[in-house]
Amino acid sequence: MMPVEAAYPTDRIVLREVGLRDGLQLVKAWPSTDQKLDWLAQECAAGVTHFEVGSFLPASRFPQFADLPGLLEFFRTRPKLHASALVLNERGIDDAFTTNVAEIACVVSATEEHSQANIRRSRSEAIDLVRGAVAKRNATGHRALVSVGIAMAFGCSIAGDVKSEEVLNLVERCLEAGADLVGIADTVGFAGPDQVFELSKAVHLLVGSGRFSVHLHDTRGMAIANASAALDAGCRILDGSLGGLGGCPFAPGATGNAVFEDLVFLCETKGYRTGIDLHALTDVRRIQQAAMPAEQLYGAIARAGVPKNIQWAKGENRQQQAQVQGGRDEETYIPTR
Repeated sequence: MMPVEAAYPTDRIVLREVGLRDGLQLVKAWPSTDQKLDWLAQECAAGVTHFEVGSFLPASRFPQFADLPGLLEFFRTRPKLHASALVLNERGIDDAFTTNVAEIACVVSATEEHSQANIRRSRSEAIDLVRGAVAKRNATGHRALVSVGIAMAFGCSIAGDVKSEEVLNLVERCLEAGADLVGIADTVGFAGPDQVFELSKAVHLLVGSGRFSVHLHDTRGMAIANASAALDAGCRILDGSLGGLGGCPFAPGATGNAVFEDLVFLCETKGYRTGIDLHALTDVRRIQQAAMPAEQLYGAIARAGVPKNIQWAKGENRQQQAQVQGGRDEETYIPTR
């Protein structure tokens, strides 16, 4: 397998664009394969390097992901890019290992209620699926990473409150099962900054900054504040969706993921160089608008515009990623907590 550090260097921020998977899971219309490839190409040109590009699910039920193997071919000759895709069962794992996918993402729910509703498995069975994916990866010699997202980590729309100790226990169990990377997800947008900071800090102490991600939804308008708290707590991998597309079937009225463009702006204003050209990135929304005119897009940067005469907004000095500890120049960094 590839080393985790090769895919997610610990000396920089990684922003993962999940619009082509999480962003499309509930839409009634979706981009054509050519439009998706254009979406990828334009975001790559803007400096985006990490993508979640689909799910290995039955095409009869999820036709928006039927072209996933073809999309993965886009990455075959682009070693500096990283593509992940979701798997929810053994068949998906088998299908994934016939492709060049760089990472397969599994889901373990923080509550039994959500686990049964989401994948019709217990949490222990979901962890067994992770263990099976690792074993199959090792047996086949495939190089893909196996990652796990802990869904409903900050509160469950079915069961209610979720204790942080329960989430940390699941993180440990996933690592023991062989997961290369873990993440915590505010699946239904229940969390606030203090909760995100405290749980992210605990996960950071448990696994290290290079091995955990935070996935946030903006259901109640807190995604950017929560992302800032996650960064302050040591998180170095954040998920977002172009235009804020996405949502959860168990959160009626959810407005989707953290807006990817706004995450770029947040990171840059906090001193983390992303190497992403915000002007070029916002232009990619035209593909979404053309392909899905009925879908509402979100984002403060799209609404207010990119600040003028700011070098980092143009993606300049892309190779000058901020060095960690903290991702900033330590001589000038003043911790906020």
